[in-house]
Amino acid sequence: MDIAKYIATAVILTSVFGGIKETWVIYVGGMSAISVTLIGGLWLLRDKKKGEK
Repeated sequence: MDIAKYIATAVILTSVFGGIKETWVIYVGGMSAISVTLIGGLWLLRDKKKGEK
């Protein structure tokens, strides 16, 4: 989940300081990477029911 925060920070800083004209590419790529890492982190932290390995 920390990786999602780092990616979000990188996307924001890149859009502010970068001279890229097509910022939508950064936002779409960043949002998809944030979603994947956040979902992966939450999946790893899920609670298991009793009796499961």
